[in-house]
Amino acid sequence: ICKGCALAAHKRGMTDCAFCRTSMTDNEAHVLSMIQARVAKKDPVAINHLAQKYFFGLLGLQKDMQKEVKLYTEAAELGSIQA
Repeated sequence: ICKGCALAAHKRGMTDCAFCRTSMTDNEAHVLSMIQARVAKKDPVAINHLAQKYFFGLLGLQKDMQKEVKLYTEAAELGSIQA
């Protein structure tokens, strides 16, 4: 979905995942496992998102530029415009 649709849903109080309706969580390990599940299915948006986490060292991940570049490259090859 586009960011506008996500924002509209959030304004209506829909704070769960727009794709799977899973409740959002503040637990970093759970968030990381959700991202990794989508990465395993070759989702270019998720791969790009994981690359960003490695770039900034978020969700308990160490900054890893080599892994980040590898993930950005894979996301781009799968069609991610942002990558």
